[in-house]
Amino acid sequence: MAEPLKNSFGADVPRTIARMIAAVFPRFDEPAFVRSVLDGYDALELMPRGRKIAQELRRFMPDDYEKAVEILLASLDRKPERTVAQGMGGFLFLPHVFFVADYGLDHFEASMRAQYVLTQRFTAEFSIRRYLERHQAATLARLAEWTTDPSEDVRRLVSEGTRPRLPWASRLRAFQADPRPVLALLERLKDDPSLYVRRSVANSLNDIGKDHPALLVETSKRWMRDATEERRWIIRHALRSAVKRGDSGALGLLGFGEAPRVSLERVRITPRRPAIGSAVTLTFDIAGRAVRAQRLLVDLRVHYVKAHGATGPKVFKLKAVDLAPRGVVPFSKRLSLAQLTTRTHYPGRHAVEVLINGQAYPLGTFELTDR
Repeated sequence: MAEPLKNSFGADVPRTIARMIAAVFPRFDEPAFVRSVLDGYDALELMPRGRKIAQELRRFMPDDYEKAVEILLASLDRKPERTVAQGMGGFLFLPHVFFVADYGLDHFEASMRAQYVLTQRFTAEFSIRRYLERHQAATLARLAEWTTDPSEDVRRLVSEGTRPRLPWASRLRAFQADPRPVLALLERLKDDPSLYVRRSVANSLNDIGKDHPALLVETSKRWMRDATEERRWIIRHALRSAVKRGDSGALGLLGFGEAPRVSLERVRITPRRPAIGSAVTLTFDIAGRAVRAQRLLVDLRVHYVKAHGATGPKVFKLKAVDLAPRGVVPFSKRLSLAQLTTRTHYPGRHAVEVLINGQAYPLGTFELTDR
């Protein structure tokens, strides 16, 4: 099983931050700060560790927030030790964005300047959300200005920080209910020259589609007009969750709207009783039953058994195919059943389906065992 991410955010992180601050603020009490941070630190996960460091920074830095944040920004120019930089990279500055998020809301200009700097070292996508909640109009206006900033990190903050369902962050409920302010920013970024930014635009549009599927399709259809290949990539990526759900509008927009005329042949699931930690291989043929060619999008849906016996679906992308009249296309997929930090396997019967242009075709079952 993969090592928890928090293990790369160990005691060397607060020690390094303390040294960087002391280099520009000699009155900073390094030993006391580190002792205070490390009290109970081992029991915390990654994000709470970052927040605890921020809390202790508030205690040990000047009471004047604007003076404190100036010191933090000045300390960024002090190069961290190589081992720490290799271990977590920009995550070293996670406590800094928590500091701005938790203590800077009454100091809008100073905090926006801090986030502008921090997002070019790490990311301010977590902290900017607090400002969108407290100062929505002013923050949106500043983000609109940043859509043309020379830094791709700053431009990405515009799209990533406004995502309604950003992973590891609380949801922006106002934008889940009404995503129009987010869409206005995405419109400015949909032809951004940076793939880093365009990927974020696609992820944000994908988020919007989970709450407003019709708006996702409508926006994607509009963006398709005179679209470059780069913008088409954004649209395909933005529609991925809708496609997995079998959304007919999304499938039709991508050219997979016709009902398939096919059958599954030569189906094999081996072994039928795999053990947790092993793997199962699924093979099958898709045989055409039409007298003309068919364009098909083929995915696999596995209904995984959960802890209490219920099941939950997970869709795996296979591929798009152009099936010749009466043609046959073979497929094979090996599923790892190893325990992961992102998925825990439980024994029981797992049903498998093939999704073809959003329509489900039962493939069979396998019985997962714990030995």
